[in-house]
Amino acid sequence: QVQLVESGGGLVQAGGSLRLSCAASGRTDGMYVMGWFRQAPGKEREFVAAISWSGGYTNYGDAVKGRFTISRDNAKNTVDLEMSNLKPEDTAIYFCVARSGAVATFTDRAKYDYWGQGTQVTVPS
Repeated sequence: QVQLVESGGGLVQAGGSLRLSCAASGRTDGMYVMGWFRQAPGKEREFVAAISWSGGYTNYGDAVKGRFTISRDNAKNTVDLEMSNLKPEDTAIYFCVARSGAVATFTDRAKYDYWGQGTQVTVPS
């Protein structure tokens, strides 16, 4: 089992930046992909970004490409999401996710085995 805990959410004005972090604990000795999903009120949970075990491959949802950057530190078992040029439509609960293996191309929520509790990001209009 892998436990995930997010931090860094909050309220930020449109055009601003925010950094989310996620710490993994438990059985983190194997290779695993980490990423982020988000869910806005009344909407489906949406893929945001994923990063391979090595950090050499990243994948982003269309809505955040060019604005968000995912990174990881395997020594600390953490994954970060740097968000810039935030928009009101980025308002959502952001969930850290993980799955065993090396493939970071999956955007389907069903492919991710482990989920954090979520952290709220609010960008007022």
